[in-house]
Amino acid sequence: MSFTSGPSRWADVWLATAARGVSSCGDFLAASALTLALQSAGAGGLAVSGLLLAATLPLVALAPLTGRLADRVDSRVLLVAAGLGQAAICLALAYAGHPALVIALVALLAAGLAVTQPVLAALVPAMVRAEDLPRAGALNQTAGTLGALAGPALAGLLVGQFGTRVPLLVDAVSYLALVAAGLLIRTRRGGRRPTAPAAGAATPPPAWRFRGDPLLLVMVGSLAAVVAAVGAINVIEVFFIRETLHSSTTVYGLVTGAWTLGIVVGGWLFARLARRLTDDGALLRAGLVLLGGCCLAVLASAAVPAAWLLVPIWLAGGVGNGGDNVFNNLLLARRVPEAARGRAFAIFGAAVQGAGMGGYLIGGLLLEVATPRPLVAACGVAGVLVVVAAAWPVRRAVRAERAARPTVGTGRERRAELATPTPSR
Repeated sequence: MSFTSGPSRWADVWLATAARGVSSCGDFLAASALTLALQSAGAGGLAVSGLLLAATLPLVALAPLTGRLADRVDSRVLLVAAGLGQAAICLALAYAGHPALVIALVALLAAGLAVTQPVLAALVPAMVRAEDLPRAGALNQTAGTLGALAGPALAGLLVGQFGTRVPLLVDAVSYLALVAAGLLIRTRRGGRRPTAPAAGAATPPPAWRFRGDPLLLVMVGSLAAVVAAVGAINVIEVFFIRETLHSSTTVYGLVTGAWTLGIVVGGWLFARLARRLTDDGALLRAGLVLLGGCCLAVLASAAVPAAWLLVPIWLAGGVGNGGDNVFNNLLLARRVPEAARGRAFAIFGAAVQGAGMGGYLIGGLLLEVATPRPLVAACGVAGVLVVVAAAWPVRRAVRAERAARPTVGTGRERRAELATPTPSR
C-alpha cells in the first residue's frame, strides 16, 4: 500500500483540506437552500426526495467511470476542469426557474462531485506517511464536516434574507477553491505516472478487485445497509423540524449543523484511537458499534418536544458518525493498492450514496401517508435492527481475516509493510 516517501507533505494536505471545506460548504449551502425553497413553496416529501435523488444518482451511476478517471487521468486536470464546470453550472442554477431545469442542473452539479470526491480522497494517502494518515484523514474530514456545518446554517440565514439566488451565487464562487487546489497541490496522481511495481517483483501484482477483500465487502455492505435504513431521515427532518417542532429556517440550519459538528469532534477523538488499532478487524468491529450509536441517536430524537433538544442528541450521533468515517477511510487506504484507490473510494461512495437514494425515496413516500415524528422513530428502530443483523457477517469476516493472517504475514510484518515508504508521485 503506497504512501509518500520522506516527510509527509502537510502543505498539500492543508490545500486539499481547504478546498474540500470550501466546496463542501457550497454543496450543502445549495442543497439546503433548494430544500428550504421547496418546503416554503408548499412542496411535499416527494418533491424534496426528487431533488435529493437528482443530487445523488450521478454519484452512484458514474462511479465506475469516475473511479477509473481518478486513477488514470492527471489529478490536476480533473480538479481544475471539474471545479470550473461546477462553478458554471451553479451560476446557471442561480437563474434557473423551471423545476425540470433545476433538477437537471443539480444532477450535472453532482456529476462534477462524482469526479472530485475520489480524486481528493485518493490524493490524501499519497501525501503522507502511513503513520500520519489518521491525522491527515481527520483534517480532511474536519474540513468537509465544517463545510457541511456552515452550509445549512448559512443557507438558513441567506434564504430568509435574500431568497435562493444569493446562496447559489455564493456556491458558484466556492467551487473555484477546487481550481486553486488543483493548481497548487504538488502531489499528483494518474496521467503519465503509473504506479511502479514493488521492488524485486518479477511480475506486476494481480489486478485489485473490491470483491476480493471480504473485510472491505462487509464494511461497505454493513454501512450501506444502515444508511438505507436510516436515510429517510434526510427527507423527513425538514418537515419534522419546521412543521412538527414549529421552528424557523434559521433554527433548521443550526439544528442540522449539530450532527456535522459532532462529526468533526468524533473525527479527532477517534483518529487517536485509529493510530493504535493496527488490527483491521478491530477497526471494522469498532465502526459497527459506532454506527449503532448513530441509530440510537436518531431513535432518541423522535421523543423531543422542542427543536433545541435535538442539538445534544444529534451532536452525540455525529461523534459516532465521525469516528466511523475515520475507521472506514483508514481501512480503505491500508488495504487498497495505491493505483486502485480512486476506484475504491468511488465504489465506496457509490454504495453509500446508492443506499441513501433508497432512503430518500422511502422518506418521500412515507411522508405522504404518515406524520414526521413516528417516521423519525421508525428510522431509528430500522437502523438499530440492521446493526444487530450486521454483527454476524462482521464477526465472520474478522475471524476469516485472522485465520488467513499467517499465510500473508503476521501483524508485526503487516505494520512493517505499511510503514515502508515507496516512491511518491
